Amino acid sequence: MSKKAAKYDLAERTTDFAVQIISFAKKLPGNSVGRPIKKQLVKSGTSVGANYAEADCAESKKDFRHKIGIAGKEAREAKYWLEIIGKSFNQFRKAVKDLHTEADELYRIFVTIRKKAEE
Repeated sequence: MSKKAAKYDLAERTTDFAVQIISFAKKLPGNSVGRPIKKQLVKSGTSVGANYAEADCAESKKDFRHKIGIAGKEAREAKYWLEIIGKSFNQFRKAVKDLHTEADELYRIFVTIRKKAEE
């Protein structure tokens, strides 16, 4: 599979996103400020793929729309935490840029899928 084709394999893409989030989170400080932000980022960043996997084997169209919607919400939440990190920890501004872009792209993909599923 080419890199271009892999980019559109959402199962692989969301898994890669989760792994990148975990790798990045390991760099965040483990102090009283960093710990809760790290936890929230990891929870939302890894939930994107988990909810996509649930949507992929949904039991009904309604179930699919619901779970794909949750995947989108989790991508949006990950994007939020990445924004917080980028604005609060100067040393991570550049590092969060690519993750933030990917979270935004995943969010937009899931919103589009949900809208199409409602038609």
